[in-house]
Amino acid sequence: MSAVRPRIALRTLAVTAALPLLLTACGYGSDATDDDKQSGVAADAEKLSTDDVKIGYFPNLTHATALVGVQEGLLQKELGGTTIKPSTFNAGPSEIEALNGGSIDIGWIGPSPAINGFTKSNGKNLRIISGSASGGVKLVVNPDTIKSVDDLKGKKIATPQLGNTQDVAFLNWAAEQGWKIDPQSGKGDVSVVRTDNKVTPDAYKSGSIDGAWVPEPTASKLVAEGGKVLLDESTLWPDKKFVITNIIVRQQFLKEHPDVVEAVLRGAVKTNAWINANPDKAKASANEALAKLSGKALPADVLDPAWKSITFLDDPLAATLNTGAEHAVKAGLLEKPDLQGIYDLAPLNKILKAEGKDEVDEAGLGVK
Repeated sequence: MSAVRPRIALRTLAVTAALPLLLTACGYGSDATDDDKQSGVAADAEKLSTDDVKIGYFPNLTHATALVGVQEGLLQKELGGTTIKPSTFNAGPSEIEALNGGSIDIGWIGPSPAINGFTKSNGKNLRIISGSASGGVKLVVNPDTIKSVDDLKGKKIATPQLGNTQDVAFLNWAAEQGWKIDPQSGKGDVSVVRTDNKVTPDAYKSGSIDGAWVPEPTASKLVAEGGKVLLDESTLWPDKKFVITNIIVRQQFLKEHPDVVEAVLRGAVKTNAWINANPDKAKASANEALAKLSGKALPADVLDPAWKSITFLDDPLAATLNTGAEHAVKAGLLEKPDLQGIYDLAPLNKILKAEGKDEVDEAGLGVK
């Protein structure tokens, strides 16, 4: 989950191979592409402190706040004459690279790459400024060969990539069952097969894996292929909530353009409110956005259950990010990271207070 150095005992080759993978988010979609879409900008709208703001996100249902916010013009409305320039990514490493290089200013991203981007720069490059989504991760298995948790022993279970959010979650859960798995090779009582989400459904159909611990919509795609949900990860967390998507910002951009950051956050808060008040319209809007980005909409038997399993919220659920990092340490994938200062929730709490909503907590990891 984090970009801190793997344990010294790891071989040089393993370190070289693992570091890029440890940056991986819960990606599912296309390579990074720029889109100069400017719909919703009124000709006489007043600009904020910059001409445009470059935002990044995945063509993924867990990033629906961004998908719907752009699609419905809810983000642009708050920015006035400052234009949104969106880019889409298929995984965390490319988005973090774009953020660090200044190609984007604000991004929707999973907890693992957020930790990576923060720790690799010694806390100098980014901040988490809001939550966006919770849930949407399931263990889906072949019901013909796996009917209970005990049946998983000796089977092949896919996770998206070594050290990503779902990989860490599965390794931690497997350890709690008393199973031994080498975190680097994936070999053990259960074989962990790191497989890109885009090919996991085909791997399942071919029989090369017996199941997968994956985010939506991959989980629902497996169910559509005959798989059965053996476990919903939300049941493992307090109040069934855990962070799957955050909003992050370049620290320099936050310092230079706080008005723009607040406008994007205000748009995100209003988008989440609209999504929760209009779930069917929001689901259709997200699917329309996905169709534009990927060229293909999700079928109802995938879209409906996937959408139902995701909760859209402003709270970054900071305590669960910290717990996820602890799980990665326990799994032997990283040394304990220093996450102090990874959150700056002051702009978000200002907006939530103005909207009459409860403020959110940074679990002791905020800027001092």
